[in-house]
Amino acid sequence: MKAYVQRLGRALMLPVACLPAAALFLGIGYWIDPSGWGGNNVVSAYLCKTGSAILDNLGLLFAVGVAIGMARDKDGASALSGLVGFLTVTTIMGSASMFLGYDAETIATEHPAFAAGAIGNKNVFFGIMVGCVAGALYNKFGKTKLPDFLAFFSGRRCVPILTAAIMSVISLILLFVWPAVYGVLVAFGEAIMGMGAVGAGIYAFFNRLLIPTGLHHALNNVFWFNLAGIDDITKFWSGEGATVATGGFHPYGVYVTGIYQAGFFPIMMFGLPAGAFAIYRCAKPENKKQVGSLMLAGAIAAFLTGVTEPLEFSFMFAAFPLYVVHALLTALSVFIAASFQWIAGFNFSAGFIDWFLSLRVPQAHMPWMLIIQGLVFAVIYYFVFTFMIKKFNLKTPGRGDDDDDATESSAIEAPAGGDKYAQLAAKLYALLGGKENVVDIENCVTRLRMGVRDTSKVDVDAIRKIVPGVKVLDAKNVQVIVGTQVQAVADAMEEIHGGGALPKA
Repeated sequence: MKAYVQRLGRALMLPVACLPAAALFLGIGYWIDPSGWGGNNVVSAYLCKTGSAILDNLGLLFAVGVAIGMARDKDGASALSGLVGFLTVTTIMGSASMFLGYDAETIATEHPAFAAGAIGNKNVFFGIMVGCVAGALYNKFGKTKLPDFLAFFSGRRCVPILTAAIMSVISLILLFVWPAVYGVLVAFGEAIMGMGAVGAGIYAFFNRLLIPTGLHHALNNVFWFNLAGIDDITKFWSGEGATVATGGFHPYGVYVTGIYQAGFFPIMMFGLPAGAFAIYRCAKPENKKQVGSLMLAGAIAAFLTGVTEPLEFSFMFAAFPLYVVHALLTALSVFIAASFQWIAGFNFSAGFIDWFLSLRVPQAHMPWMLIIQGLVFAVIYYFVFTFMIKKFNLKTPGRGDDDDDATESSAIEAPAGGDKYAQLAAKLYALLGGKENVVDIENCVTRLRMGVRDTSKVDVDAIRKIVPGVKVLDAKNVQVIVGTQVQAVADAMEEIHGGGALPKA
């Protein structure tokens, strides 16, 4: 189950990668026409509609993206199966009045679980479910050989047909189960929303704490998308959510669109980079050059794009008490921003680029205060990190007993003409046990998610010397934190491995 959830977390990154495009088009469109949202300017309207094409079809994107992400060889037939499955479930659920005898005129008010907004193309819950089903069917039947008279439908061609059939049965069950599921999701969302800024802080704490497992993606889907009716990202960029009603400090106020996003900006743009500087300052003199390069690269990525995993994984396991404090400070930041209703939003992560694009989005409120808050948190992070590292002698990068550079003996020859990513991939591949041990090569934003036959054959200590971090999850799964160029490393590693379908464990 853990391995499956890890794989799902990686698959979710594919549709999420579409969101920056929505932020770009909508952000520029709102900059051109901040009052009319495209109503006063044809160029703005064009850009806003382009961005809305993504946000209005998130469920569909998740169905296709998760399906291809869960398929072992990423074949396009899995994506087509996800599309077929999603169209099946939304069409059947959209015809609930016909099947259940409800009044079509009043179904949206009397049975909100079957309203267009709950079961349409924005439904990420349906998208993820369909993607998982389509991916599983592709992995199971993608190479099936049928008798000669049905040979045309053999292999990947049979998967969309099977997906339609399976989703028709699931849709029949959902006609009776979905109202209860929808009610639970809405009740959970409303409970957190009813806690106002306090609930936002609780969410932020677990958002950070779950990062080592990759399960934070599941939590994010509840608050950022339409699983429980919160849909914070879409509502922020579309201008449809609850707006700021009053100023002042409102720790228990009602939900305001953007409170599950805004407080991350001070942490990712300022707090963590300041913490990285503290780690550099606390490193042993002989290790400062190496640690400085690592921290600087991570800090720039965090500030500009909000990608924090290279920094977080550098101390997450080596100094876990420090990471817990980081999660608490993140919760405090989100709580403060939500309480004062300082609002900005993101489509990818809480870095400068998304913050700048969101400045003139109608839902934004006093976003400049997040910069001031960030500067304050930078000071807090620096002094808290410095104090804890020195007081408790935490083994952050550059302070461990084995932080010397990787030895030349660990260097493995990369393929001829290979670049630095191929060199790194070759080293990691060998340290992971090579072809005899590597089973599955996947990646998300910053991590290689590796399936191996036996994690005891992985040279964890040697890997730690050449990348920001490594985490052994269980006997057959290990994650290697590479950084934002992880895709290039993963591609190079697959080429080394031999390409195509990987052998089964």
